[in-house]
Amino acid sequence: MNDNKTCGRRYDREFKQNAVALVFDGRSPVEVSRDLGVSIWSLRQWIKKAKAGQAPTEPATLAAETAEQRELRRLRQENAYLRQQRDILKKALGICSAEMPSNASR
Repeated sequence: MNDNKTCGRRYDREFKQNAVALVFDGRSPVEVSRDLGVSIWSLRQWIKKAKAGQAPTEPATLAAETAEQRELRRLRQENAYLRQQRDILKKALGICSAEMPSNASR
């Protein structure tokens, strides 16, 4: 038996809603799935269910959410994404700077 076998990942309702919201806000499903580390198949299933009014987006929850709340949630998620991208670039710059010899500018 293989004890290291990985099971499929489970995502909570909020994560699925946020992923679907990113697609509904204009980002491509491929881009969102790549950025969030979700399979494109799963994301497309969530989108399909959201359009049909089923899970992962519960109609009662979405109806209670105002447009401002949706926008705020989307902006917070985008802000977190941009911070992550910035941190990655900072680390890459640090690695590249450490590898350059100090007399390379001469």
